[in-house]
Amino acid sequence: MHQSTEPRPDHDPYVRVRGAREHNLRGVDVDIPRNALTVFTGVSGSGKSSLAFGTLYAEAQRRYFESVAPYARRLIHQIGAPKVDSVTGLPPAVSLEQRRSSPGSRSSVGTVTLLSNSLRMLFSRAGTYPPGAPRLDSDAFSPNTAAGACPSCHGLGRIHRTSEELLVPDPGLSIREGAIAAWPGAWQGKNLRDVLETLGHDVDRPWRELPAKDREWILFTEEQPVVTVHPVRDADRIQRPYQGTYMSAHRYVMRTFSDSKSATLRARAEKFLADSPCPVCEGRRLRPEALAVTFAGRTIAELAALALTDLDAVLASASLDGEAARVLADDLRSRIGPVTELGLGYLSLDRTAPTLSAGELQRLRLATQLRSGLFGVVYVLDEPSAGLHPADTEALLGVLDRLKEAGNTVFVVEHHLDVVRHADWLVDVGPLAGERGGRVLHSGPPAALAGVAESATARHLFASAREPAVPGRAVRRPTGEVRLSGVDLHNLRDLDARFPLGVFTAVTGVSGSGKSTLVGQALAREVGGRIADPGFPVRRLVEVDQKPIGRTPRSNLATYTGLFDVVRRLFTASPEAGARGWKAGRFSFNVAGGRCETCQGEGFVSVELLFLPSTYAPCPECGGARYNAETLEVRYEGLNIAEVLGLTVESAAGFFAGVPAAARSLRALEEIGLGYLRLGQPATELSGGEAQRIKLATELQRQRRDHTLYLLDEPTTGLHPADVRVLLRQLHGLVDAGHSVVVVEHDMDVVAGADRVIDLGPGGGAEGGRIVAAGTPREVARTPGSRTAPYLARALANSPEAVG
Repeated sequence: MHQSTEPRPDHDPYVRVRGAREHNLRGVDVDIPRNALTVFTGVSGSGKSSLAFGTLYAEAQRRYFESVAPYARRLIHQIGAPKVDSVTGLPPAVSLEQRRSSPGSRSSVGTVTLLSNSLRMLFSRAGTYPPGAPRLDSDAFSPNTAAGACPSCHGLGRIHRTSEELLVPDPGLSIREGAIAAWPGAWQGKNLRDVLETLGHDVDRPWRELPAKDREWILFTEEQPVVTVHPVRDADRIQRPYQGTYMSAHRYVMRTFSDSKSATLRARAEKFLADSPCPVCEGRRLRPEALAVTFAGRTIAELAALALTDLDAVLASASLDGEAARVLADDLRSRIGPVTELGLGYLSLDRTAPTLSAGELQRLRLATQLRSGLFGVVYVLDEPSAGLHPADTEALLGVLDRLKEAGNTVFVVEHHLDVVRHADWLVDVGPLAGERGGRVLHSGPPAALAGVAESATARHLFASAREPAVPGRAVRRPTGEVRLSGVDLHNLRDLDARFPLGVFTAVTGVSGSGKSTLVGQALAREVGGRIADPGFPVRRLVEVDQKPIGRTPRSNLATYTGLFDVVRRLFTASPEAGARGWKAGRFSFNVAGGRCETCQGEGFVSVELLFLPSTYAPCPECGGARYNAETLEVRYEGLNIAEVLGLTVESAAGFFAGVPAAARSLRALEEIGLGYLRLGQPATELSGGEAQRIKLATELQRQRRDHTLYLLDEPTTGLHPADVRVLLRQLHGLVDAGHSVVVVEHDMDVVAGADRVIDLGPGGGAEGGRIVAAGTPREVARTPGSRTAPYLARALANSPEAVG
C-alpha cells in the first residue's frame, strides 16, 4: 500500500522520492512530510536504511557538495550519486549514524560533546590561579595541544616502560641460550650476541651471575658502538668479518613499538613493556602550571574525572565571582543537561571514546546537536534507542520531539516499538529482506499500518496480533553455577554474583549500571582463567561482541566465516583455471596476481576530503569487482568470482547446495537471520549487530559438543522483532543442546523468556553497580526498587506464556 499526497503549488510540505533503486529498493516512490518525526521500519535487510541513509541522506550530502568548491565537486562522481530518479523538497541533512568510524584514543566524552572546550574556557577565565601566576590560554588546559600536554607522556597520561624482569624473564639462561627474550630472532639476534661477545661480555654465563653494571648496560644503554665482528666459521661455509652495531634491548623494544609498520612485531614488542601512569603528571595528562589552577577547589583533571551529574552539582553549588564565571558555568550546565537527559549522566568528560558503545556515541552526538540550535534541517538517525533501557527511551522520545519542535524534520531508522508508536509518520519497508524486500508497504500515520497484511511490523506493533517472542515452557533447572565474589571493577564494588549453568540468563539494568563490566570483564575473566582446570564444568568460553569483523572493505562476510576458502578452491578446480595453471591465490583479492591493482583488490579507493572524514568510492578501473579482467573470465557454474561475491547468503545457499562445506556455513548465516547480506559485503558496511550475528553464525557452524558458555552483549541490537524471534530460536537451541547462554539485554520480550534474570542498578555510574534483583523473570518483575521491574511486568503481561 502506498499513500500519495498531491503537492500544493505554493508550498509543498513533503519530501518526495521517485524511482529509488539503491541496493535492493525496487523503484520506490514515497512522500514523507517535513517538520515531523518519521520512523522507517522493516525487517533487517528490508531496505529501510537504503531509503533513509543510502538515498535521502546521500542525496542531501551530494547537493551539499555541489554547493561548495569545485575541488569537492570533482569528487562527487567518485562518491557516486544515489540511484534515484528525483528527490524534491529535501532540506540539508545531518547524519547521526552508528557505523561512523571509531574515534581515536585521544577522543573523549568531553571532545565529542565539545564540553571540554567550555570547561577549559571556565578555567582559563574564571579559575583560581596561584599568586603571581600568569593567566593561561584555554589551550593550556588541553592534553591534546603542545601548550597543555605533559611533556613526559605527551598528554596520554600513561607511559610504556620496560624493566629487567620483562626483558629477561629467565635469568638462569645465558645470553647465548636466549636470556634476552626481547631481542629479535634469527640472524639479527645472533648478530647482537656476536657484537656483545666482541665487546668482551661473557655470553655463556647465566644472566644472573653477570655483574649488575654489565646487565644494566646491555639492557639499557643508549650508546650504539660499532665493532668488527669475526663470526665463528662453520665447516661448510666461509663467513667474512663485518661491521656490527650494538643496540640495547630497551632501545630495540621502544623503536619497534613506536616505529614498526608490522602489527605482529609491534604486538611482540608490547609484551616487554609495562603500561603505567606517567610519574610526572600522575596520569592527569597536563603540565604542572595547568594543574595548579583550580575552580571550586578542584583541578580541571579532577572535574573531568567526575560523572557529569556530579560535575553539574559542583557547578551548581560553586560560588561564582564575576560575570565571566557565571556565564561560563551556566553555559557548561546547559550543555550537560541534554547529555544527562539522554541517560548518559554516569559518563565523565575524560572517559575515552573507544570505550563507549555505538549507541552511547550516537546519543552524545545527538545531545550536542540539541544544543546547536539548527533549524530547518533533516536529522537522519540510526537506531538511537540502541543500548537504551526502556526507562531511558522515554527521555529519548522527549529529545526527538524537541528537535522537531525547533523546526526540524527527523527521520529515524528504528526497531524499538515504543519509538515506532511515538512517530507522526511511518514508512514500512519489506515485506522481507534482500531480494524479497525493497518495497514501501505503508507510508502514513502509524495506526493505518494495522490494515497492511504483508507487514511484519504490523504483526508486532498491535497487541491483538502479537505472539510471545519465546514460546511458553518451564524454567530450566541449572546444571551448576559460576560464582564471582568481591568483584571490584569500574562501578562494581565488592560485588558477589552467581551465574547458573545450563540455562539462559539475562543481565539487565539502566545504561551505565555495570552490566557489560560484570559479564564482559568479570565473568569472562573468571571463566577464562579456570577453563584449564579439569574439574571446572565449562570447557569453552565464546564472547560474541559487536566490534567490527574488519576495519576496511577488504574484510567481508565470506573471508571472516572461512567460506571464501571453499569458493576459491572450487574456482581453482575449474578446467579454465587448470589450463592456465592458476592456484587458489589467483582468486584472492588480498594478493597480487588476480586482483585489480588500481584498488589492490579492495573494490574501493579511499577519497580524502578536506574538512570531512575520508570516504570510500568504487574503483574506477574494476568498478568494484576487485579482480582484473583476465581473472573474471574463469567461471564456476556460469558465474565469475566477483558475481559469486555479489550473491546474497540466501541466493548462495541455493547455488552451493551441492557443496557441503559451503552449505553448512550458509545455513548457519541464514538461520540467524542474515540471508539478505551479500557474501562480499565489506565489513565497513556492516552494523555492530550484524557483525555480532556473523560471529555467532561462524561459531554455530562449528558444532561443538564440549559445554560452552556464550556471552553476548545486546544481541538484539539492530533487529526487527521478527528477527529477534529467529535469533532467540538459535540461542535457546544452544541451551537445549547443553550449553549456557548469558546475554546483556534491554529488550524486555527477550528478558521475559529467560530462565534467570540478574538486574543491576538502581541507576548508572556511581548510582549503579549493585545487584538489585535476581531470580526468574516473574520474581524480578515483582521487586520494588528495580527500574527494570515495571517494564518486565508489562512484557510478561503481554506474553502470558513466558517462563515462570
